[in-house]
Amino acid sequence: MNLSERLNAARGFVPIGETSDLKSHPAPLPAPTHVTASTAGTTLAGLKHRAGEALFERMGGRLTDPNLSEEDLRKSAREELSQVIDEEQVPLTPEERRRLIREIGDDVLGYGPLQALLEDDSVTEIMVNQADQIYVERNGQLTLTDSTFATETHLRRVIERIVSKVGRRIDESSPMVDARLEDGSRINAIIPPLAVNGPSLTIRKFSRVPHTVQNLVDFGTLTPEMAELLSACVRARLNILVTGGTGTGKTTLLNVLSGFLPADERIVTIEDAVELQLQQHHVVRLESRPANIEGRGAVSIRDLLRNSLRMRPDRIVVGEVRGGEALDMLQAMNTGHDGSISTVHANSPRDAIARLETLVLMAGMDLPLRAVREQIASAINLIVHLSRLRDGTRRVTHITEVQGMEGEVVTLQDAFVFDYAAGMDSTGRFLGKPVPTGVRPRFVDHFAELGITIPASVFGGRPQPTRSW
Repeated sequence: MNLSERLNAARGFVPIGETSDLKSHPAPLPAPTHVTASTAGTTLAGLKHRAGEALFERMGGRLTDPNLSEEDLRKSAREELSQVIDEEQVPLTPEERRRLIREIGDDVLGYGPLQALLEDDSVTEIMVNQADQIYVERNGQLTLTDSTFATETHLRRVIERIVSKVGRRIDESSPMVDARLEDGSRINAIIPPLAVNGPSLTIRKFSRVPHTVQNLVDFGTLTPEMAELLSACVRARLNILVTGGTGTGKTTLLNVLSGFLPADERIVTIEDAVELQLQQHHVVRLESRPANIEGRGAVSIRDLLRNSLRMRPDRIVVGEVRGGEALDMLQAMNTGHDGSISTVHANSPRDAIARLETLVLMAGMDLPLRAVREQIASAINLIVHLSRLRDGTRRVTHITEVQGMEGEVVTLQDAFVFDYAAGMDSTGRFLGKPVPTGVRPRFVDHFAELGITIPASVFGGRPQPTRSW
């Protein structure tokens, strides 16, 4: 029995021309013990794989052609795919044919098994360790999914399609890359020979609708009093540094802080891969560029930061400082570009100061340590530190004022700290929340000069109603 006959038998179809044989030979047909629904499904899976490979070969370079629109690409792919399926001569119902074309289109033109995970709003991060092992993060917890790629080649194609859309490349000479999806979700990919078990892909998803300060208050990330203080700090043009470990929500908080920026100011954002979702209209977005295949043409964050100073910015927002650009950022903050915001990886506000010192020294300038610390103390006004707790929640655990220098030390004063003493509930969730220390930051006097008022209750005074976010 050939492939077509087995599929027909699985569906209960009888080929035309065999009915007379059934009448003359009433003996029942042999039971298709080897042709079950699962066998038919396996056959369709094989057809899907072969058709996908054939489509990929036929489309060739058109799949990564940046001049071809997504609509034209999918139209061309549907035409090619219809021919491929016709050549297979496998009987399919109209519904099966439509579903097959859609699934193969997702595999070859989309993101294959990742497509459903990307559309799932409950998934915040996708981690592909290898072709047959995909983890996701939901509510701060990691779980293994049933989704898999057909082969390592399939996974590699998806990675190449993602990075080619933003003008990046990944190959043996450049085996790791940072990129982004259309919605701003952050992508990191690494392939052999650096990735021993095969290509690996990490996607940090962004919400389709940017989070607001009210969302963070509802999530318990910060309190209304903290939101009141941060709003005043942004409007008063204080220089703010958002710190925290990997995946703690620094970029999300940076987006929320940017929402406090006045609409009539010119904002320049500088990032490795564009992630910020600023809602203002007067925004210039700059993105760094890696070297080409000849090792030329790289444009670093530091280059963009220097260039931005000539663009008449009212505010400079740097997605993250991780190298010598820290010195340029501090100099910008100290030369009239007040109200700038950036992020840096650190485990605490005190560690953030030490890390900034190290990053400034990476600029290659032979500066004495005291001069570096004086630059930091005069440039940074406020540190907002985030942590991801054991229960998977992300909380602002410190809001800390940088007060200046005492001797050789940069002095810090906490305005809010997280209360761990409240313990945990029966589900393992922390019951505590950030609480004011009762110390009134020195920069509050600057608020009064600008006509910005905040309730005394924000710092632990007599309770008064704060505005709803």
